[in-house]
Amino acid sequence: MNKKKAVVSLGHEALGYTILEQWDAVKTTARALADLVEADYQLTITHSNGRQVSMIHKAMTELRRVYTDYTPAPMCVCSAMSQGYVGYDIQNALRAELVGRGIVKTVSTILTQVTVDPYDEAFYNPTKVIGRYMSSDDADAEIKKGNFVKEEPGKGFRRVVAAPSPIDIVEIDAIRTLAEAGQIVIACGGGGIPVIEQNHVLKGASAVIEKDAVAGRLAASLHVDELIILTGVPCVYRNFGKPDQTALPSLTVRQAKELCEEGQFETGTMLPKIEAAITYLEENPLGRVLITSLGDVKEALKGKSGTVVTV
Repeated sequence: MNKKKAVVSLGHEALGYTILEQWDAVKTTARALADLVEADYQLTITHSNGRQVSMIHKAMTELRRVYTDYTPAPMCVCSAMSQGYVGYDIQNALRAELVGRGIVKTVSTILTQVTVDPYDEAFYNPTKVIGRYMSSDDADAEIKKGNFVKEEPGKGFRRVVAAPSPIDIVEIDAIRTLAEAGQIVIACGGGGIPVIEQNHVLKGASAVIEKDAVAGRLAASLHVDELIILTGVPCVYRNFGKPDQTALPSLTVRQAKELCEEGQFETGTMLPKIEAAITYLEENPLGRVLITSLGDVKEALKGKSGTVVTV
């Protein structure tokens, strides 16, 4: 029997906040992923990197402040660093979990670039906050460099960068080749390294890409059977956080769009997950999207938890 091909998108909960927390968190994450492997899924995995790339950017900026002969690391380089070390932790934790269950399967991480449009409206209205808190003088220096900053009252200023929409996954052929060879692939980490193509040359963009948007694009490009989005809640809710909160065990694309228009889903949390589901299903109408939490994967596979989105 052919394995079910799936893209799995991991949220912040899968990785923790710090390097030490990540070491512990990926062990739990590996158990959920191994459950999917045992359920006969062929996995391609993507993950968030918001906290990790922010930590790296902050560290590299402080290094430059202390040692002025160091060159500041641009966002694209920070994103590449985060892909490497997050992928390293996930692939080792998953490999160990699988071997412990008597499953021998190669797990590989691919450093992945994703093209974006240099004229994307997001570049004129950046929203993603990164890095350390700065003084007013430091913020002015950033503005003079052409960067955007945002003040958080009582705390200071922080840099904000654009979150443009993904266009193409540069390494998609390599990802597909490894997946078709039966390997577990970790790719497009943190939404991928945002790049702009200029005269056949890829140049890093000062931006980050929403990882759920890339998950939808990755699932559509690979024509997988299922997109599985693992997040911090067991399912999608109507009126989330309100007294009349209602779990939604299933949605159609039409219903999902209607709920988006009603403003049911918060920007930066559930909304990008629903948008990713729509992107994938509109290109792969025979597919299926499952949205649930790490801890509810087994129950969700039995239809006892989670939200299933279909055409």
